[in-house]
Amino acid sequence: MISIKNVRKSFQTKQGTLTAVDNVNLEINEGEIFGVIGYSGAGKSTLIRMLNKLESPTEGSITIAGREISKIKGAELRKARQEISMIFQHFNLLWSRTVRENIAFPLEIAGVSGAERKRRVDELIKLVGLEGRESAYPSQLSGGQKQRVGIARALANNPKVLLCDEATSALDPQTTDSILELLVDINKRLGLTIVLITHEMHVIRKICHRVAVMENGGIVELGPVLDVFRNPKQPITKRFVQQVTEPEETKDTVEHLIKRYPTGSVIQLTFVGETVEQPLITNLVRNYAITANILQGKISQTQSGSYGSLFIHLDGPEQEVQNALEYIRSQQIGVEVIGNG
Repeated sequence: MISIKNVRKSFQTKQGTLTAVDNVNLEINEGEIFGVIGYSGAGKSTLIRMLNKLESPTEGSITIAGREISKIKGAELRKARQEISMIFQHFNLLWSRTVRENIAFPLEIAGVSGAERKRRVDELIKLVGLEGRESAYPSQLSGGQKQRVGIARALANNPKVLLCDEATSALDPQTTDSILELLVDINKRLGLTIVLITHEMHVIRKICHRVAVMENGGIVELGPVLDVFRNPKQPITKRFVQQVTEPEETKDTVEHLIKRYPTGSVIQLTFVGETVEQPLITNLVRNYAITANILQGKISQTQSGSYGSLFIHLDGPEQEVQNALEYIRSQQIGVEVIGNG
């Protein structure tokens, strides 16, 4: 669906040439929810803006649905943009227009008849859950409702691709989740290809099938979300994964736990997919001469399955503890000894 080959984007500044995107290669599948994550200045916003030619690549090519976006212009580009819609962090609504009028705007520009516009707008209002708010103005809406208007407007011309530029970063956590659930629903109902950029791993975990991690203009890690959670390779990826699996307070808690248990070992276990559902602790205490205490744990859901993190304290004869650790590893569970008594 989307093919990005050897794409580079440079800007001329007073300090010289700034390379915002550096030799990026990506293939994004039709119907996929694909995430691009990175901190500010990583190049992700520039990359997504090149997908609908708000920016043009300095080098390389971008092809979407068989059309090389990086080379077209004029009427052909305008037609292509009807198939590549975008939603924004700050909604970009027309403040003098009602919900209905905002959603209808791209249809007016496309020359759609009044009766067809009304039918399509009614359909979209229902799709995004804004029934009863049709006549409200943006100033009368919550942040989540504004973003729903933005999504409905982006879908008006039946696009093949939806680009999301930090679409939830201005929203509170609960509203963020409701918007992410809406995007998943739209993806499933319409088979829409969604590309989103974010600096929040929670967003990636919640809805994406695959993720690319960007740093200094390049992609440093790429893969299915569950694989990236299970085995992050780059330091930046590990920091992002820890946003979800190991909140900041976990580090302090673990340090306290290590001091609290002068004997035995404090272990961090990571579970992926079906391993989350195993009766691990029961099997440990039943089969080995050890005690096993659960200290702290968390299970997160991704589009492809569960990911869990559990801190336990194992105590007993050293050989028995080692045997227990070998058993855990044999169950395809990640094991890291983070403190020994």
